[in-house]
Amino acid sequence: MLTPLNQYRVLDLTNVLAGPFCGHQLAHLGAEVIKVEVPKSGDLARQLGASPTLNKAGMGISFLAQNVGKQSVTLNLKTDEGKSLFERLVKTADVVIENFRPGVMDRLGLGYQELKAVNPNIIYCAISGYGADGPMRHLPAYDQIIQGMSGVMSITGAPENAPYRVGYPIADTIGGMTAAFAICAALAGREASGEGSFIDVSMLESTLTTMGWAVSNYLVADKAPQPLGNNNVTASPSGTFKTGEGLLNIAANKQEQFEALCQLIGRDDLITDPRFAERQARLENRELLTGHIEAAFAVKPAKEWESELNHIGVPAGRVLSVPQALDLPQVQGRDFTGCFVDSPGVNQDVRYVRTGFKLDGERPAVMLPPPLLGEHTEPWLTALGLSKEEIVLLQEQGAI
Repeated sequence: MLTPLNQYRVLDLTNVLAGPFCGHQLAHLGAEVIKVEVPKSGDLARQLGASPTLNKAGMGISFLAQNVGKQSVTLNLKTDEGKSLFERLVKTADVVIENFRPGVMDRLGLGYQELKAVNPNIIYCAISGYGADGPMRHLPAYDQIIQGMSGVMSITGAPENAPYRVGYPIADTIGGMTAAFAICAALAGREASGEGSFIDVSMLESTLTTMGWAVSNYLVADKAPQPLGNNNVTASPSGTFKTGEGLLNIAANKQEQFEALCQLIGRDDLITDPRFAERQARLENRELLTGHIEAAFAVKPAKEWESELNHIGVPAGRVLSVPQALDLPQVQGRDFTGCFVDSPGVNQDVRYVRTGFKLDGERPAVMLPPPLLGEHTEPWLTALGLSKEEIVLLQEQGAI
């Protein structure tokens, strides 16, 4: 099993999604990720998900999705004892991740400068909605807020129903992925410099970064992006089309692909029609061209058109549900999902999504099921040198 980050220890203080997703990626790559949670309640995601039973048990599906491969230690960072124990953990660690509002960790006396004094090599990653400085730094931010503030919603949906939110927490996920990428870069840089660093991840900026084409059209050509529904802004016919059964995405972006499509549906006349003969003309007459194509597509289901179009070099794919996507032989055959059998605290198998890549033909994996709240507190405190009596006292004091 490939574990390129197995020499690193990560302290994950994060909650809900952006931060936990970051730690989740690092755990898959072999890092030892210790999730530091609030005693008794833990990560809010423990109470979130589609199963009320699991939510009540503190093992909500939203938590299970992003926390496989981690250990759980409970510390009350508002107590002197909890802070002291955390600092002792920091001395052993390589990375600290937190997604509190800027300034919270400083007020606790556990900000970057304080932790750097404890461990000069520490890499400290702060994930927040807007970043560590600037006039909006203290504002609360959740995924939907960032989707709206970043402009994502303004270009999602069709002209008649936009703005629309993306159907999953895309801004949170992008923020977490950006943080994981930055942490890996900082770890690599530390190998050369020998020094730790402070990483300031803004969910707003991370999301804007992924909107490269849309943002650049405005920055360079002064053309503000508009919602186009399921149509491709750069080409036609490229988008979602009705068929005899089901919807089909096609991307006939090149001239030869357009011509091959026309030939397949028996409409060679469209190739020379001045309204469609050139790329710009097809964009200007998109609605009319779509009508011709959908009329031809009506005689067969999307699955058949998908096969025939791909066979002639025109990219095509059905619009599937999540269960249908997971059931694709392509997904099933590449070891994309993992499973912990009869996972503790859940009393059922926990299937989870692994990484979106392989390394040397292998899919990175995790060895630990999602942790019970505080499951690893006592072993870790024992490893730090505390006695059984000291641990019991800390529990009585509410520090753990």
